[in-house]
Amino acid sequence: MLDDQFTLGVEEEYQIVDPETRELKSYISRLLEDGKSILRERIRTEMHQSVVEVGTTICKDIGEVRRELVEMRGELNRLAQKGGLRIVAASTHPFSDWKQQEITDHSRYHNIVHDLQDVARANLIFGLHVHVGIKDKAVALALANQVRYFLPHLLALTTSSPFWMGRKTGLMSTRTQIFKRFPRTGIPDEFESPEQLATFVDLLIKTNCIDNGKKIWWDVRSHYLYDTVEVRICDMPTNMEHTLSIVALVQALMAKLYLMYRKNTAWRTYTRALIEENKWRALRFGTDAQMIDFGQRRERPFKELVEEILELVDETAQIFDTREQIAKIRDIVTEGTSAHRQIQVFEKNKDMREVVDWLMRETMQGI
Repeated sequence: MLDDQFTLGVEEEYQIVDPETRELKSYISRLLEDGKSILRERIRTEMHQSVVEVGTTICKDIGEVRRELVEMRGELNRLAQKGGLRIVAASTHPFSDWKQQEITDHSRYHNIVHDLQDVARANLIFGLHVHVGIKDKAVALALANQVRYFLPHLLALTTSSPFWMGRKTGLMSTRTQIFKRFPRTGIPDEFESPEQLATFVDLLIKTNCIDNGKKIWWDVRSHYLYDTVEVRICDMPTNMEHTLSIVALVQALMAKLYLMYRKNTAWRTYTRALIEENKWRALRFGTDAQMIDFGQRRERPFKELVEEILELVDETAQIFDTREQIAKIRDIVTEGTSAHRQIQVFEKNKDMREVVDWLMRETMQGI
């Protein structure tokens, strides 16, 4: 019934860090030059020279995702070490200043900076994007509409950005609020058809808001180019096992929504404004949040809602043989996300450098 759909593609953005100063280091051009021979098109530049992005090929299952992500993380760190540097997986650096970071010399990034000015220059953040293969554009859009409900829950499970420019912000996902300053971000509206979405995009292009669909940065989007639904809301998990659990959960969730769609029992959709309320709670409190159960019209502990989500996806997790990975979602809730751990490390000695040291170690845990 699931055919050969629900393939996976994962994009990750890493920090390049000097292990002596613990600060971000502009090194992507050198890293790209050294890495192309092994990682080829899977390694890419980002707007800031201290950011490196990697992306898997199209993976048929979570086992292939694991092999590629482990290989790329290990190879990136090896290449960085050649220059006396390290890589870090987290959505903000604890104390580096965006004003000291170099912009990558590429027309795309120059154009974004020209359009958005300091909003773009200050966008020194790192994320995880998960693509799930859906062949039919109408089905992909329907599933993108429905999965919006679960986006805050995915954000809560991945929070890794509690610090910004040397400050504890009080947020578990500072990255989310920084990226909010970009246009065309956040929870998207519900679109009734691919034609309605195309009309919207065409209007933006015609009126010179964008030149193509790539500059629509919603938290989920039916991809303008690929036959995928792209989930973009997540912070960048530090621990690789957490990443794999999230990827498996996204795949199983999309497949479950598809099975419901096929039976004409689609998940109820809610307005963007309501979902944004849960998104705020997720970025503020992470897995400690009291989230809104819109069906019951009341607050509930996030930990309760996670159990219901895991029960919901159990059927498709069994189909994909990912129950083991998805069960580890409970470990994230129990032990805390990267944001929890970073705060714990900082509270011991109030030293941001120790947070970076922990991040460097945790990034390579099990690699």
